[in-house]
Amino acid sequence: MSSVVKNRMLFIIAATVGIVVLALPIFAHHGTNISYDRSQAWTAKAVVTEFRYVNPHPQLYFDVTDAKGTVTHWGAELLPNPAQLIKNGWSKKRSTDALMPGTVITVTVAPSKAGGTVGLLLKAVDDKGEELVPGGGGGAPTPGP
Repeated sequence: MSSVVKNRMLFIIAATVGIVVLALPIFAHHGTNISYDRSQAWTAKAVVTEFRYVNPHPQLYFDVTDAKGTVTHWGAELLPNPAQLIKNGWSKKRSTDALMPGTVITVTVAPSKAGGTVGLLLKAVDDKGEELVPGGGGGAPTPGP
């Protein structure tokens, strides 16, 4: 086999390996169902402290007050990304207006399996019963923390 043919073969093999290696991240994505425990979902009244309409998933921060008056600050990600929210009629302006700091809402959250005060927002409802910025859906909620 001539050196030209060998060099072409090596180039083709190297290029193929390079393309495969560069393409692998396309298949990577965090697994929401692995990170959050939907079987432990809970529902509670909450006060919005911040809403971030960002990629890859918007974030909602809120305070929950328990029966003893203890306030716990929570953070939850929404499963849909901003493009999906827009498709469902929830533009950035509509979302941020509906979830302004101080707004009282009812949230349903699947807590993180790692613990802490973070979770997946399954549902957020305002005082009129309107569902706000569709969350991750599903889960059987229990009373809040």
